[in-house]
Amino acid sequence: MSTHASPPASSAAAPGDPLAALAVLPGVADSVAGVRKAVDRVYGHRIMRRRSAEVTAEAALRGARGSAALSGADWALEEVRRRSDFGRDPEGRTVGAALRLAAESGQLLSVWRQSPLRVLARLHLLAAGGAADDGAVGRPRLAGEPVDEPLIEAPLPAAAEMSGRLEGLSGLIVAGGEAPALVTAAVAHGELLALRPFASDNGLVARAAQRIVLIGSGLDPKGICPAEVGHAEQGRAAYAAAFDGYLSGTPEGMAAWIAHCGRAVELGARESTAVCEALQRGAA
Repeated sequence: MSTHASPPASSAAAPGDPLAALAVLPGVADSVAGVRKAVDRVYGHRIMRRRSAEVTAEAALRGARGSAALSGADWALEEVRRRSDFGRDPEGRTVGAALRLAAESGQLLSVWRQSPLRVLARLHLLAAGGAADDGAVGRPRLAGEPVDEPLIEAPLPAAAEMSGRLEGLSGLIVAGGEAPALVTAAVAHGELLALRPFASDNGLVARAAQRIVLIGSGLDPKGICPAEVGHAEQGRAAYAAAFDGYLSGTPEGMAAWIAHCGRAVELGARESTAVCEALQRGAA
């Protein structure tokens, strides 16, 4: 997490557990409760008893569309569903990358718990797809290497700082702790956006990492509450403003980012509830 973030003095979190410290920031408990309620509601839908695999597949598709939209490829859902040529232009490549990440992220859970850095490398390889491999694909950037991430305008940390913070994030994930899944997912997402550890596709990778945390934590084990849908629905301006809060490292900024991520999960759950309703009516 951002090394300059300071939990409030009244924090009741366990010593040495910065993620749990974030969980007691003002408003975070309400966000966690709201997410839990929204997730429980969609999991309790009667269609989930017999057609959960269809809901999962549709959630992955819609999540990929949302993540691609945040990275500048805002295609209609039916266009994403219909197309198969994802390598002809930059937007198509972005959509294809998002689809590959959505398809495989749920298969990386066991490795994530032991070695998040290996999973992040795999995610970048998936996102890069057929891009020419100049040695920078699938590994963190080195000093002096450029980053192609025009939609994230924050200053880029030096490679040495990036490497240290990436190791720190990995250590927090492997160690686990008492923090709610929403907090861990929001920090993983925000820190990867801040660090931009790869030469490209960092936004797609960051949102895929958030998805992995939400699934692997047991909060959304079937992957039916795509936060990427909610991030896209709230809009790129709101996404950037909330991310600025993360970058600030202040208690207020961190709480605002976590709340934004929580709202994204709630909107993803609402999207899948609509999918369940459509399946129940026979309209999907």
